[in-house]
Amino acid sequence: MENKLELLSSKIEKAKKGGGEERIAKQHAKGKLTARERIHLLLDPGSFEELGMLVEHRSQDFGMEKLQFLGDGVVTGFGTIDGRLVYVFSQDFTVFGGSLSETHAEKICKIMDLAMDNKAPVIGLNDSGGARIQEGVSSLGGYADIFYRNTVASGLIPQISAIMGPCAGGAAYSPAITDFTIMVEQSSYMFVTGPNVVKTVTNEEITSEELGGALTHASKSGVTHLTAANDKECILRIKKLLSYIPQSCDHKVEDLPMELGDEILPDLAKIIPSSPNQPYDMKEIISAIVDKDSFFEIHEKFADNIVIGFSRIGGKSIGIVANQPFSLAGVLDVNSSRKAGRFVRFCDAFNIPLLVLVDVPGFLPGTDQEWNGIIVNGAKLLYAFSEATVPRVSVIVRKAYGGAYDVMNSKHIGADLNYAWPSAEIAVMGAKGASEIIFRKEIKRADDQQAMLKQKEEEYADKFAHPYKATARGFIDEVIDPSYTRRKLIRAFRMLENKKTIRHNKKHGNIPL
Repeated sequence: MENKLELLSSKIEKAKKGGGEERIAKQHAKGKLTARERIHLLLDPGSFEELGMLVEHRSQDFGMEKLQFLGDGVVTGFGTIDGRLVYVFSQDFTVFGGSLSETHAEKICKIMDLAMDNKAPVIGLNDSGGARIQEGVSSLGGYADIFYRNTVASGLIPQISAIMGPCAGGAAYSPAITDFTIMVEQSSYMFVTGPNVVKTVTNEEITSEELGGALTHASKSGVTHLTAANDKECILRIKKLLSYIPQSCDHKVEDLPMELGDEILPDLAKIIPSSPNQPYDMKEIISAIVDKDSFFEIHEKFADNIVIGFSRIGGKSIGIVANQPFSLAGVLDVNSSRKAGRFVRFCDAFNIPLLVLVDVPGFLPGTDQEWNGIIVNGAKLLYAFSEATVPRVSVIVRKAYGGAYDVMNSKHIGADLNYAWPSAEIAVMGAKGASEIIFRKEIKRADDQQAMLKQKEEEYADKFAHPYKATARGFIDEVIDPSYTRRKLIRAFRMLENKKTIRHNKKHGNIPL
């Protein structure tokens, strides 16, 4: 037995060294942690249980039978984060550049199957050069096996992808299916075709960072939800994100202990400018009404005319969707609708209540928007809210015009409670535009057309630019003093915490993708 234990011990030590000390040193020289270092930083100390440590690839072609590394380029297992069970895989770039083989994929699939069976989140730490070309179709099949599980797990368990190195070609589709993607700045990139192929096909000269780096995907494509300056910060962001979301669709996020006071905020109304056309920062309102320092923004650099993120109100985890008047006056457009729509669907899938803060002048006009599908993209957000069965509360703080009023979680599409501040303006359009249409003939006949337009604007505003018409019809549940907003929301979400909605039995809807 002693000899057998020594053999086991030597194999374990060999597996822990990955591609060897020289390659580990190269990884460190790039400012990157190794696969195992990342896992041990992510999980609670001593909680990691590794599976598949001694797996070897099966390839016999191109001399691969002479190159064997125990674990085959990926470390897989389970452990805890703040005491919560999670499953994790971490690709090891020191072994064949982290490339995916048939057995490498099998290890990841086993972890994903266990995560689904046991209803716990799965976290992927991606650092891979792509498919192992020596294995041909076996490697491609391995990717497809992972993609299939990503899809089956979607809405069942949370899936988080950290891109901590290259993630190119087919490999990029797995993170794209998962719920959240975090990229490390300057050391990670994602693209389907790299700079060399782009140059060959389109003659464009572009670097990997410009084509698919963290900042590119955070601001231009919206592929990544969060970025981090380095591996350590990336791990910390994963932990924080996880604190707002549950184990699975069958669970709810545990409430944090919270000592409540009177929760009155007398300065809140001062944030809204006296002029309806003057911008302000919606994040000031968010920061004031949520629990202190609890707002965790998602997609901060992408489509910043809408703000989304997680927070807590009275200790309860909630998702926030809010128009941002600081950017494009807070209009809805293609990107903001897509951004918010997917976030709403995530929150609904995992029992996270939604707070919607409304100040929206409408949808962005123009050929660019129409030709890029503002109709179907705006419909994504409409569909997501309409489909959601979690508690939904809206506060209209200023403008709610046109179809955007309907889309932003109105009573008509199933919101539970709709509040409005006295500053709210709920109408088909703004007073100026409406007056130019309704009173066009009168204005044209007037000796002083500007004075007549101004008079008609004031008439229209007195009649429609307030929340009381909507309140009279029951579309707004209550017009509230802004200073009472936080207290109202705490009580509203407490009241709604046992909400259950029964939908028609069907296979699934057909969201306008």
